[in-house]
Amino acid sequence: MQRPTDAAAQRALFIKNLNFNITGADIYDLFGKYGPIRQVRLGTDSTLKTKGTAYVVYESPDDAREAMTHLNGFHLMERYIVVLFHHPSKQQASAMAKSEIRAREIALAAEKQRLGIREDP
Repeated sequence: MQRPTDAAAQRALFIKNLNFNITGADIYDLFGKYGPIRQVRLGTDSTLKTKGTAYVVYESPDDAREAMTHLNGFHLMERYIVVLFHHPSKQQASAMAKSEIRAREIALAAEKQRLGIREDP
């Protein structure tokens, strides 16, 4: 498992494959056993239903590493959770790539319209 080089990122964990009925308190109780937690954030959709993901930020990088070592693959609420270091640079790169693709799609649509090219249904 590759550790991020940024000291702040070494304190942040990304958790996936969580049960959709999990609460922030459940995450806090489990991950709090490994050290003081600065923040817990559940991934939610626009209707505030959980998406099965969460972020946990520890006070110490050592606590984050300890939690990841012990809890990756842990069976929680009938699911085996996946715990990874959070890589914000990868997330930002993905968002930029999506933004660039959308801009190219808009430019392509404008060029097709200028040239009179119609899409086949």
